Amino acid sequence: MTFLYPIIFAIFIGFVFRVSARVCQKSLIDLIIIAYIVFCGSVILTGFTLSEIHKINDRRFWAIGVFIPAFIFYIQFTKFFGKDRNENFTVFQMIGGQIQAVWNWFGNLSVFLKWIFAGLFISLGIIEITNFILICYTPPNEWDSMTGHLNRLLYYLQHNTMSHFGGTNWNIDSYPRSACTIQIYNYLMSGKIENWFKAIHHTAYWMIGFGVFGIVRSISKNLTASFFCALVILLLPDVLRQSITTESDIVLASYLSCLIYFLFSFNEKKKRRYIYLAGITFGIALGHKITFVFSLPPVFLILLYTVFKDEQKQIFAGFSLIHFKHLVVAFVLGFVLFTLPSGYIPNIQEYHHPIGPPTALRHQSIDRAGPKSNLIKQGTRNVARYAIDMINLDGLRNWDEAEKVNRWMKKPIIWFEKKVLKARLEEETNFTIFPFAYNKRFEFYNGSPCWGIFGFALIIPLVLLVLTRIIKSKEVYVYLGLAFVFHFVALSYTAPYDAWKGRYMISTAVFAVPFLALLFTGKYSLEKPKHLILKSYLSFVVLIGIASALVAVFLNYRSLPIRAYGRVSAFEMTRIELQTEARPDITKAYENFNKIVPQNATVALGTINDDYEYPLWGDKLTRKLIVLNPFEQGLRPIPKEADYLFFAKSVIKPQPGDIRLGTDTLMKNVIVRGEDYYLRKLH
Repeated sequence: MTFLYPIIFAIFIGFVFRVSARVCQKSLIDLIIIAYIVFCGSVILTGFTLSEIHKINDRRFWAIGVFIPAFIFYIQFTKFFGKDRNENFTVFQMIGGQIQAVWNWFGNLSVFLKWIFAGLFISLGIIEITNFILICYTPPNEWDSMTGHLNRLLYYLQHNTMSHFGGTNWNIDSYPRSACTIQIYNYLMSGKIENWFKAIHHTAYWMIGFGVFGIVRSISKNLTASFFCALVILLLPDVLRQSITTESDIVLASYLSCLIYFLFSFNEKKKRRYIYLAGITFGIALGHKITFVFSLPPVFLILLYTVFKDEQKQIFAGFSLIHFKHLVVAFVLGFVLFTLPSGYIPNIQEYHHPIGPPTALRHQSIDRAGPKSNLIKQGTRNVARYAIDMINLDGLRNWDEAEKVNRWMKKPIIWFEKKVLKARLEEETNFTIFPFAYNKRFEFYNGSPCWGIFGFALIIPLVLLVLTRIIKSKEVYVYLGLAFVFHFVALSYTAPYDAWKGRYMISTAVFAVPFLALLFTGKYSLEKPKHLILKSYLSFVVLIGIASALVAVFLNYRSLPIRAYGRVSAFEMTRIELQTEARPDITKAYENFNKIVPQNATVALGTINDDYEYPLWGDKLTRKLIVLNPFEQGLRPIPKEADYLFFAKSVIKPQPGDIRLGTDTLMKNVIVRGEDYYLRKLH
């Protein structure tokens, strides 16, 4: 009967698009974005419900359950929120019309723009094929997923609920759980194929592109600008980096892009369905991850522009009590349905804080800064640090020769900061997780790049030129520019500097990339036959940007599609080698564990917060793991049903007969040193 579940999954996808088709405008982008939100919302609500009744590991309940909220969405949008839908079309007619429109658009481009877009489309095609193969044929291996994100999914499936149980890593219990529901659903309905854990993340990658396309189309009414902005954001190194991982930030950025799209769609169409879609998306985003609060001030700014301004753009002059009523109802509905059940309330009950335990707050929140005076001082330093991080040839830096050019390029910045500003950006470390460095470790810029040349040579200059009014533009760009600034500042002041912060800049890009539309509208439009200097500059940036995107993928040290750096490709590495790539000192220990312990064994774990637990579940994720050392709760006794004990020497003292698994305790140049692991057979 297992073969039925993928069929039911496909039927559900079809039903989701049917719901979307009853709500959307005659637009393929509208259809896809609404379908995405209906899918996510339906699965999340079903997951929350199944968790409460301890059925989250039962595929029978999932197979039927997801149709219920989707059907409720269908009724609500067809009978209430979507009553003002007045277009008559079929999905196939719409797809055919869109394909013809794109064909006509490309045919009417100038020779210059044809070359630009041909390069962008071809490079994106090469990258997508490569990434899709990597997703299908390599297991997940990023750090946070080995300790938390993926690890907790299997604990939830084992316990049949997402309730607190006391995980080794603090985020297992305290992180919001909405993304878990989607990953669990995809995994179970695929026939328990592990790589389907990545499906929502790669889908989110494309949704960011679709969202930005729709935003720019609403703002500029220019198809060329819409395609260019969408292609650029899909080729940004930090977006590409997370498109094949199970990290959570790319999914959050996809929700943000959908939310902003719905707000601009309401501004354009004045259809109240978009207010309700925005409210639902808001709740889903806030329930996905607490870092969405960084986006609240920018979202509020966009709300002011899109909902509370009339045709003459007079603030509040067009304020409508009806619009306000629907806005409040929509956002409260989204908050109640998708945010409250995601885990914040259990965190308050368990830790007396919605985010998590005090130790975690002191480690990576505003609490680490201490008094407000120090927060202002160190936060201002962080603004400078992140700004400098953006001025790098990210992506291309994975190639040694490009990194040499990158270091040469930064010398004037280093001189100015050291000799003129004397800001001590490298020396001051009390509001940093990993101290700032002009020349980062390879692991940081390879594993978490920023925007590369598209950012510092094109996007950010346009934002600054608009905000300083050197370039006169429509008022909407001022709001977007301020939204970008607010998001950037929020990242700097609300948490310590983190060398991995490129992942958060994916959301920041949603507000900034639409500025590229200015290259195709107004006085300096590249669709005009003049502006030779500007066209030459754009050609150079696009060429380097494409090269950066390709290098970011093909020289991604954590998941190499080809042999490089004297290493074999990810396809040639063993499962354990790939999953412990970031911690090579523990590879041998984990390989020995996997050889000794049967795939169906029950293993008690005496590990610490930073330890990789995900690889211990086995090649087919069939072992049972029992936590003995939950975060800050003390050591528990070894349960009778355990067959083996896997433990770190720092947690449990070895005794005669225990097997030392072989951690290389002498290895240097690792970010976090692995523990000295032992194995004890209990029966």
